[in-house]
Amino acid sequence: MKFSFKNDYSEGCHPRILQALAETNLMQQNGYGLDDYCLQAEDIIRKKINNKNAKIYFVSGGTQANLIVISAFLRPHESVIAAETGHIFTNETGAIEATGHKVHGVPTSDGKLTVNHIQEVLDHHQNKPHQLKQKLVYISNSTEVGTIYSKDELQRLSSFCREHNLFLFMDGARLGNALSAETNDVNLEDVARLCDAFYLGGTKNGALIGEAIVINNPALQEEFGFHMKQKGALLAKGRFLGIQFQELLKDELYFDLAKTANTQAMKIKKVFGEQGFHFLAETFTNQIFPILKNSEIEKLSRNFDFYVWKKIDAENSAIRLITSWATKDDVVEEFIREVKNLK
Repeated sequence: MKFSFKNDYSEGCHPRILQALAETNLMQQNGYGLDDYCLQAEDIIRKKINNKNAKIYFVSGGTQANLIVISAFLRPHESVIAAETGHIFTNETGAIEATGHKVHGVPTSDGKLTVNHIQEVLDHHQNKPHQLKQKLVYISNSTEVGTIYSKDELQRLSSFCREHNLFLFMDGARLGNALSAETNDVNLEDVARLCDAFYLGGTKNGALIGEAIVINNPALQEEFGFHMKQKGALLAKGRFLGIQFQELLKDELYFDLAKTANTQAMKIKKVFGEQGFHFLAETFTNQIFPILKNSEIEKLSRNFDFYVWKKIDAENSAIRLITSWATKDDVVEEFIREVKNLK
């Protein structure tokens, strides 16, 4: 069987989570997120973000988190601004649009939105009430092309959104990887301070399933539980999400796993660079996008699975390689040997 670099959720979960689930299996708990584990995990998150007033909600996956947050925050005539590479624009089967909210996709060079991008959309929607009202800005960190936001970039976005009465929401499916990148200067407190809401991704960072939605803006907290229930996200056995986040966040495990994934990707990136290959984007997380000849891609695909991400021209394409918290050294070394043999 080929080793897969297609995603960072091919493996099950970190052994500590399985152990915690087994140890608590027969202990009776309240349902729907009112169990001891969810409550304790919420407290841990509030302490880590230094916001005792934040509201925390656990859901099963990223698309569900994006769908519920955005549909809960917006009124029927309001819309979302996102990069064209954003998950809600490209890979969620129109989930946001299905709730009645348009997503304005913005072309970007690196997957990151800027103040200028947002202003351009606003400028094209001045004919109120005949046009939609933009109300929420959606960003991903790390982005869908593996890039990350600096603290300065986030501060500029946050200030602009507040000046223009826009909500800033961060998709954190790979937030652990972003905050663990060697070039990162942002921490969880910064994210909580600068974003109205965000979520901590567990599915792609060692959990079986699960994301932790964090709502910092008090105006957006009221009645969010109703939206959770109506969208089928309020799990009777919510304990299983709480246990996982309690285990991931009670120490540095969450970030240790993300660092491992990033480190393995950077080993591979280094060799591609040494061999003279170029990249679709400059990344320091667990996603890399080297550009290869199609014949070289065919050779690598004999023993490894990955996505051919973007056609560059008739002879060359960019591939996406993603490492996970469980990617082993021997697999990376084997892949590196094959990369060296391409030239």
